[in-house]
Amino acid sequence: MTVHRVFEIFWRFFLLGWVSFGGPMAHLGYFRHTFVDKLQWVDEAHYGRLIALSQFLPGPGSSQVGFAIGLARGGQAGAWAAFIGFTLPSFLILFGLALYQPPTDDGFYPLVVVGLKLLAVVVVADATLGMYQSFCKTRLTQLTTVLTAVALLLAASVWMQLLALLLAFVIGWRFMAPVASEPVTNETVSEKPTWAWVILAAAAMLVVFNWIWPTWLPQTLQLFAQFLQAGALVFGGGHVVLPLLEPLVAEQVGADQFLSGYALAQAIPGPMFTFATYLGTLLLPQAPLAGAIIATLGIFLPGLLLVLALQGSWQAWSSRSSVQGGISLLNAAVVGLLLATLFTPVFTSAVQSPADMAWVLLGLAWLRLYRSHILWLVLGFGVLLPGASFLLV
Repeated sequence: MTVHRVFEIFWRFFLLGWVSFGGPMAHLGYFRHTFVDKLQWVDEAHYGRLIALSQFLPGPGSSQVGFAIGLARGGQAGAWAAFIGFTLPSFLILFGLALYQPPTDDGFYPLVVVGLKLLAVVVVADATLGMYQSFCKTRLTQLTTVLTAVALLLAASVWMQLLALLLAFVIGWRFMAPVASEPVTNETVSEKPTWAWVILAAAAMLVVFNWIWPTWLPQTLQLFAQFLQAGALVFGGGHVVLPLLEPLVAEQVGADQFLSGYALAQAIPGPMFTFATYLGTLLLPQAPLAGAIIATLGIFLPGLLLVLALQGSWQAWSSRSSVQGGISLLNAAVVGLLLATLFTPVFTSAVQSPADMAWVLLGLAWLRLYRSHILWLVLGFGVLLPGASFLLV
């Protein structure tokens, strides 16, 4: 594995980290557009398997998919390059905002946020359409997509997400006829990372020790253990991190700072788990950069190590013909999850007027018809549209 390839992985994810607004489902759209459609680092079937794996593991789903793409492209070095590249922009932004928060109630900045939220609608809609075309070619898979979206729209919760995905997999595994495994391209399985299990075991022991004798640990290890605990228990996306972190750290940083940091984490690009960066900066004021690094690493580490530990087994297991039916229906359920997310919170929080809807339709048409680079859309929605709105106000 050449240094050039690892740097290329880092650089591609680093660029995406600056423009990936809209939350984990939007990130999956950016990843698909870049690494499946444009660069062809992984094919559609491999990408679907990575999404399926991330849905069953705790942790930041989109970051886990990006980590696994880096692993497939460049081995373990490529996986960590992908994680660092995608996370670094939001880490830097939130670290800076924790030290100094700019005004967000007037001026140009709120208009940029509005434009980029509209871009997120375009990206998620494009990903939903593309994945529907790839994974929903039979009546059963199409029905699964619709029923999953309906269930999540009527009873949105983390448990409903997990139940819908698990039920789809079991039904597909049990009742769908096995199909031949598809050939896998650009897919490598690195050596079995036994060290990942060792680190996970050590992390679990640290969390338990922090429960029983927290005062025996130095402040840095207490901080690390708190965020390890939160990262190991988050199922269902970045928003779930709020109720998990609130009882752990809200009292230490104050309710106002806690909620303002959460709002800022939603407004910037990249993974929402970098909310931990903001909190770590505040929780270790004598060494804010160290606090930011400790908290960020703590909340991401469990989910990434699980991907590293299980990815090889998952690829081998998922290639069995007896499992293909379950994965087919699971992928259809993931499309339903995307469809529900497209409506709420992505569409409902972004589209507030007929003009907003018009811009979304134009952006979607441009992306679907011309498959232009995502940076052109970022320029249009993040600079030109806010600039025009600012001049008209």
